[in-house]
Amino acid sequence: MNEKIMILDFGSQVTQLIGRRLRELNVYCEIYPYNRFPVPDETVKGVILSGSPYSVRDRNAPAVDLSGIKGHLPLLGICYGAQYIAAHYGGSVHTSNTREYGRALLEIKQPGSLLFRDVTGNCPVWMSHGDTIETLPAGAGVIASTPDVENAAFHIMNEKTYGVQFHPEVYHTSCGSTVLANFAFAVCGCRGDWTPQSFIETTIADLRQKIGNEHVILGLSGGVDSTVASVLLHKAIGKQLHCIFVDNGLLRLNEFRDVLVSYKDMGLNVIGVDASEAFLNALKGISDPEGKRKAIGRTFIEVFDVQASKVSNATWLGQGTIYPDVIESTSVNGPSATIKSHHNVGGLPDYVKLKIVEPLRSLFKDEVRRVGRSLGIKEELIGRHPFPGPGLGIRVLGEITREKLDILRQADDIFIGSLRRENLYDTIWQAGTILLPVRSVGVMGDERTYEFTVALRAVGSTDGMTADWIHLPYDFLMKVSNDIINKVKGVNRVVYDISSKPPATIEWE
Repeated sequence: MNEKIMILDFGSQVTQLIGRRLRELNVYCEIYPYNRFPVPDETVKGVILSGSPYSVRDRNAPAVDLSGIKGHLPLLGICYGAQYIAAHYGGSVHTSNTREYGRALLEIKQPGSLLFRDVTGNCPVWMSHGDTIETLPAGAGVIASTPDVENAAFHIMNEKTYGVQFHPEVYHTSCGSTVLANFAFAVCGCRGDWTPQSFIETTIADLRQKIGNEHVILGLSGGVDSTVASVLLHKAIGKQLHCIFVDNGLLRLNEFRDVLVSYKDMGLNVIGVDASEAFLNALKGISDPEGKRKAIGRTFIEVFDVQASKVSNATWLGQGTIYPDVIESTSVNGPSATIKSHHNVGGLPDYVKLKIVEPLRSLFKDEVRRVGRSLGIKEELIGRHPFPGPGLGIRVLGEITREKLDILRQADDIFIGSLRRENLYDTIWQAGTILLPVRSVGVMGDERTYEFTVALRAVGSTDGMTADWIHLPYDFLMKVSNDIINKVKGVNRVVYDISSKPPATIEWE
């Protein structure tokens, strides 16, 4: 059974980065809302408390019962987490005279501390707090300070309890990975043996035990997630897996044909289903992004219910849900608010008698790719950019029509094709084209036009939780813009999206 570190989320927008850093160390971890986490079992090697937008002095500040954790398991509080430990165990937290936002220089006061092992000299760290720990909990000692914050890091003696006022999870903290590695290995005693191969072996064994002799239907999309999920299931249960690729009418140009061809030599039992009419009918008159996502998800389930009835022993629905889907769909009072609903997260309606199996539910996107390569899946599938489950349904902003989808498909094909020809595709995390519900005046020849605007989007990321826009060459953008305007009837203006995530999201809806 995998050892793990539990991360309790108090609402910080960078909580997911704590998990990413630990996973990079081959240490398995799971993120839970602070008010909904399981009782730690023997697999839990330590617990981390995240930051928060709240102050511990707020009347409605998030609170957690640490009675079964503090003093029993290694515990690391980060920012709010450190202040929470201080405020609830004999110390005090007050509004700081000097707020710290951004870089600060950390001076190690106790070089022998396990938490700062191999951290030499002064370390640039990232701060984001308006409160400060004025007095430490009983039995605690200072192990690091900054020029403005004396109690920047502390250790409660005779316990494996630590607190740090800075954020070791962000890239701006140069010694952050070392600090988290020290907590995981020196303090918690983790082995760091969570690798793609170990995940594959454990997952296949778990799938065989869970599914037994029953059959699974799984929706393929041609994307990385569904491909890796299908291969894992195939290795676990063989011919008990029935893969279905649905044309929902919201795919890219020629994608239905191309995806079926790409799976032909993989040994998967794949059939294609044209359900485009059903999806487009379900989307008529809907402009709201959440309404579109839910209509697409509902129709997807209905199509699969029909297909499941054709497989006599199908009792499971396989899905390519990954960890960011789960995190972004979670909403509690305190931790990060729901950003958007995902059509493959949250269960099935009562009338569908299928259980859900999600082999990748614990993985970030880059981990899915590493697992896929370990499984021997060809690079042309592993290297594909992420494509949203609702497809072009959330890239046509506003109400969807066949005309708008045709315009978007042609524009997107020009953009993606150009990225591939110029060897830019593999340097980008995700790229796509968005059709805006905006018409603008243009001039073509001697005639006035009043046509649509499309936006190009290309971002770099490691896991999709944060992203920054790609600085594509001006000459490239100029040529793509000219090609789209000249070749796609209905478009007379092209813009390039230079927003990062946050504050924007990668998709526009």
